[in-house]
Amino acid sequence: MAAFVLVLGRARGQDTPAPPQVTAQQDHQRMMDLLHITSLRPGADGNHPQAPNAANYDEAKANPYPKLPDPLVLKNGKKVKSAKVWWSKRRPEIVEDFDREVYGRVPNVTPKVVWEVTGTTQEKNGDVPVVTKKIVGHVDNSAYPAITVNIELTLTTPANASGPVPVIMEFGFGNRPAGPGRPMPPQPAASGPTWQQQVLAKGWGYAILIPTSVQADNGAGLTQGIIGLVNKGQPRQPDDWGALRAWAWGASRALDYFETDKAVDAKQVGIEGLSRYGKAAIVAMAYDQRFAIGFIGSSGEGGVKLHRRNYGEIVENVAGSAEYHWMAGNFIKYAGPLNWNDLPVDSHELVALCAPRPVFISAGAFKGDAWVDAKGMFLAAVGAGPVYKLLGKKDLGTTEMPPIETALIDGDVAFRQHSGGHTTGPNWPTFLEFAGRYLKAPAIIPTQ
Repeated sequence: MAAFVLVLGRARGQDTPAPPQVTAQQDHQRMMDLLHITSLRPGADGNHPQAPNAANYDEAKANPYPKLPDPLVLKNGKKVKSAKVWWSKRRPEIVEDFDREVYGRVPNVTPKVVWEVTGTTQEKNGDVPVVTKKIVGHVDNSAYPAITVNIELTLTTPANASGPVPVIMEFGFGNRPAGPGRPMPPQPAASGPTWQQQVLAKGWGYAILIPTSVQADNGAGLTQGIIGLVNKGQPRQPDDWGALRAWAWGASRALDYFETDKAVDAKQVGIEGLSRYGKAAIVAMAYDQRFAIGFIGSSGEGGVKLHRRNYGEIVENVAGSAEYHWMAGNFIKYAGPLNWNDLPVDSHELVALCAPRPVFISAGAFKGDAWVDAKGMFLAAVGAGPVYKLLGKKDLGTTEMPPIETALIDGDVAFRQHSGGHTTGPNWPTFLEFAGRYLKAPAIIPTQ
């Protein structure tokens, strides 16, 4: 019997077949079929308080699974009592669980990236003379020319620094619509110096990486971008990486570039992001131990918020067709037939993977940022504390949620909830005070 082959089109001027065009809903359904899942529980509705699936904001109902996995107990039941056992046995166990069930696996071999400085400008930001480079990372697509990936990065450093400077790299957000179920209140206009000017005032540089130049922020894009390139345009398997790991991979490739740029002290590079890019920032920090510090803004479910919390956004939201692309396909299982308590790991262990390096966890006030569950993120910071202590570092110093505007920055895990909305803006001064304990700038050469 003759075999019939469906050719889904070819890239213009290429011999390789073009990636199939699918919608997020189609790809999501395909993943459900792969996992033999017939239905999912609905996510929380943050816009309609009377809806049957309205988001819960009642703390009395927020903690249906109070017992978290213990980051210092091996799978064989033995306690982890030394740093050696943490690094050699327990940490790899946790990484494997996150790889398989939550964020997906980065392939063992990924394409090389060749960085090109496409433009350099000398300018001023506020009163500070700076050098800004526009940089493009060309991802080798020789294995599948139908997909092109060029990573977009800008780097700004003080022009008068006497040596390589620390750099804070932000996942650049741009104008993105709110996700389903997520109320997005209007944000007040910022006053005072920008975050970039605050960074420059410390003698540091800053960089902005555009995550969507690495991987699209939707399920339809999973056969494109770096994920599609590695898969040669084919759809994902259940444990393949999702967009959060792809964005984090892009940040690691930017760090590779910084290691070659004489203006940057690549051992003093921090990563920062807000919302979905806060999720990407904690993933980048957890997986790449070269990042010196993390500033994790309102990351919520899929980020620092505990999965085992019923407050604001929940697992079912991220497992739905609008957001599943952030995660491994396997994550969908925990929205039906499994539940959150079946997850082998929780987000306190994601924070613990950052240890012993410093992490600052940021949230806004209830009005404007309740969706991301500030207390759930605080509790994850608390839960990471024993690992920090095992490695000779300081934990948060308390297990009690502090009053709003209270900075917990005496330890190596830090937390502050500001009184603004879904933004990192009000927490930049506190983060920079915290980061100043770890990052040191060279002297500035006075201008003549």
